[in-house]
Amino acid sequence: MSGSPENPGARTLAEAARAVAAVVQGRSADEALAAADASPRRSAVRAVALGTMRWYLRLRPAMDALLNRPEALARDIHALLVTAGYQIEYSRDAPALVVNLAVEATRVLGQPRASGLVNAVLRRFVREARTLLAPMDAGSAVGAAHPDWLYEALADAWPGHIDRIVWANNAHPPMVLRLSTRRRSPAEYLGDLAAAGLGGSVLDWTAAEAGSAAVVLDRPAGVGALPGFKEGWVSVQDAGAQLAPRLLGATPGMRVLDACAAPGTKASHLLESASGPLDLTAVDIDRNRLGRVEENLQRLGLSARLVAADVRDPSSFWDGRPFDRILVDAPCSGTGVIRRHPDIKLLRRPTDVAAFARTQLEILRAAFGMLAPGGRLVYSTCSVLPDENEGVVRRFLGEEPQAAPAPMPCGEDLAPGGIARKLGTQLLCGGAAGTDGFYYACVEKTTRGS
Repeated sequence: MSGSPENPGARTLAEAARAVAAVVQGRSADEALAAADASPRRSAVRAVALGTMRWYLRLRPAMDALLNRPEALARDIHALLVTAGYQIEYSRDAPALVVNLAVEATRVLGQPRASGLVNAVLRRFVREARTLLAPMDAGSAVGAAHPDWLYEALADAWPGHIDRIVWANNAHPPMVLRLSTRRRSPAEYLGDLAAAGLGGSVLDWTAAEAGSAAVVLDRPAGVGALPGFKEGWVSVQDAGAQLAPRLLGATPGMRVLDACAAPGTKASHLLESASGPLDLTAVDIDRNRLGRVEENLQRLGLSARLVAADVRDPSSFWDGRPFDRILVDAPCSGTGVIRRHPDIKLLRRPTDVAAFARTQLEILRAAFGMLAPGGRLVYSTCSVLPDENEGVVRRFLGEEPQAAPAPMPCGEDLAPGGIARKLGTQLLCGGAAGTDGFYYACVEKTTRGS
């Protein structure tokens, strides 16, 4: 092994540690990892950093037990210890190699004086890991690398599913594609994948969806390696997120509103799935993220009216003509997509759920006000916490006399493992469908109380 700080493995470990430290300080993983996007080690940095975030809450207490004053340690060095601990505990790398790389990484981080401490602490961790981790694994939340509040919330909401949920949250997510079956049949596309050296399978329960099917890759691949990606044959989208068009039931000529549109996967799916043109307006509060909607639509050869606005203020963008169909894919805690965004476990706080629920209700109220009589609204989140899901829908129905639950396939009729609620259906991460966690409910506008 080279003694130079230019060693690629040491640089990978250092860059991953920087990202972990940034997330611990409150930045999202996407923001924290942006600095590594131009790095030749991008994939490796992301894998190590996200893996560390996934198991941070289990590893940090064990590492802290080896430090006299962990709170006094430089943030990057503390993160480096936990990141190296992840590599020792979960990677195939030889522990001695990881220790040596971590020592070199102190120099990459501009903290060479910490090399002795890092060497001593990690060598102890290698020797004593089982003893150090045993108390962590004795506690349900810490052993599952979940914050106490979230573990308890999940256990209260889904007592019969908690072990499977946290296991799924800590698993590596599959890469799922939405195949436009109007451009390529599932059988043809599986052949295309095989010719490109990639394997995959079609989720049978999605193949009946109008114009699309979900394809699960045997292993993740860059979009540049996907057959037909540039041509618009496929998009990257979890199978659970591919249910929205089926529930919305938009037909050609309808005015449709995608109320929280970024990054545009659902908007493009709505346009792809319709058998004719839709008059689609895609609204998002974040102008920068709306650019991603435009990129997705351009790649797929689709068009929509894009508006940067707060949907809670219809007067800022709405012309007063009601929409026949509205999709509210509301901002949420993201507790259904932790396997894809493990930083959620480090960033979310108990008070966030109530704050999201208030915003969700405000968006639902405003969107419903733009719905035509007889029209349908689909409310969805990627949360598995009832307070953000049927709790919001129940409050809305209780205060809005013209709103009523609309017929929809529920439970297993929507997707394998779907759980029928009094209002809507919940998919859990790690359920029989293999999807992320999603909630769906359908509401219609009646003439009652008008």
